[in-house]
Amino acid sequence: MTSTATPRTDPALLDALREDLAAAPFGVDEVHERLGDLAARALGREQVLPARRAVAGATDPLGVLIGCFGLGLPTSADDLAGALPRTGVTGAVALGIVEPHGAHVVATCDLRPYGDDAGHAWWVASDPTEHARTEPLPVDHVLGIGGASSTLASWTPRAQVPRALDVGTGCGVQALHLSTHADSVVATDLSRRALGYAAFNAALNRVDWDLRAGSFLEPVAGEAFDLVVSNPPFVITPRAEGVPLYEYRDGGAAGDAVVEALTKGVGAHLAPGGIAQLLGTWETVAGQDWRERLGEWIAASGLDAWVVQRDVQDPAEYAELWSRDGGHLPGTPGHEALVGAWLDDFAARGVEQIGFGIITLHRPTTQRAPFVDLVEVSGPVASPMGPTIAAGLAARDRLAALDDDELLDRPWRCADDVTTETHAAPGATDPNVIVLRQGGGLARSVRLDTLDAALVSVCDGELTARQALTAISALLDVPTGEALAAGAGLVRRLAADGLLLPG
Repeated sequence: MTSTATPRTDPALLDALREDLAAAPFGVDEVHERLGDLAARALGREQVLPARRAVAGATDPLGVLIGCFGLGLPTSADDLAGALPRTGVTGAVALGIVEPHGAHVVATCDLRPYGDDAGHAWWVASDPTEHARTEPLPVDHVLGIGGASSTLASWTPRAQVPRALDVGTGCGVQALHLSTHADSVVATDLSRRALGYAAFNAALNRVDWDLRAGSFLEPVAGEAFDLVVSNPPFVITPRAEGVPLYEYRDGGAAGDAVVEALTKGVGAHLAPGGIAQLLGTWETVAGQDWRERLGEWIAASGLDAWVVQRDVQDPAEYAELWSRDGGHLPGTPGHEALVGAWLDDFAARGVEQIGFGIITLHRPTTQRAPFVDLVEVSGPVASPMGPTIAAGLAARDRLAALDDDELLDRPWRCADDVTTETHAAPGATDPNVIVLRQGGGLARSVRLDTLDAALVSVCDGELTARQALTAISALLDVPTGEALAAGAGLVRRLAADGLLLPG
């Protein structure tokens, strides 16, 4: 099953629609306030009943717009005319955002307000969501704002750059963010329907993108960018008869080959100092660590790499999640068949776990060996994470250029959000567990031994690490060379994640 056409980009009608949405006002905060905390939180979990109850019978412009475009409810034509006085029902039909059904209209798209932490505000159109449909999603469904797109937006650095690229743009969520800090934005997608929605959203929000049709990086052959972002179709989907392939999530390759190819190939399109920020999933077989799998891809890329694995699922969990994602409900024959196909596919390749995370790649500006940092962080992190990524890349870039002697001859200080936590057995006079905790960023926690704790306690930005460790080694009766080697390793790890800063 496929979808209908995408909205049209008539300039005069879009001007009218933009004015109507602003006048409602159809904004993130206003929608939250109109729905109330309970309904807004439920809608964030894709539970729509509280929101429907909150706007049932609404005739005010904001309530009408929420019901029509956010919840997919049949809406009185008169009520929509009141909510969109400049556009009118005729204009909304001409734009292709609603269809008439007698005295009512039904939205043909999901249209909702969206914004970022810096105060930018947009409207984003996409295909109607699952709760606005009575059947599974069509295979050419164009996804709107979701958890993955929000994650990528949060983790992307936002420094001003000359050229940025959004690979697999979908409806254009990442391109909207890029427009706030890139002089020019190129966005690619294999799906013509996705590019249609991206063009509509660009015109509605008065931004200009270079939209190109094609698979992944093919439309930008021979070009380089300062920032590349991609929320690719990373879902690992069985290549089996009867399994639908959704354009927005399934890349058409077996296993995790899509993310592998993008990781290996994006370096050809990064300018010196350029960054690629990607979401991805990866498989591991029995006895294999995920770092081995990612390490192979990164070695082939030739780039600096910082990968954070955020979640791990077994094959059954993964199959259940993505079978439901397309609208196939548990307990139905279709759902059971899809789960079975996933389990068979993973079993055929001996897959034991599927990891999900964020891949950050960087092309250094100097000739040096690339750094590779592969970590697991499953707990809460700062939001947005972009500033942490930018600072972490800069720190790792500096550290990669320093040998241990140079590292030790510099003063270091603890970041303001770092605290020490100690634990002791009942009745003990000394702690047997010392943990260094980071309040922001990746919220790292690092267990320290006595030497580590002593070094961190005197990192005040004045003493060099060498001076501190030399004194500590004498106090603890530890050979100086041993103390310096251990201290250099600790400083390197803590400085990379921002727990220690240059003095």
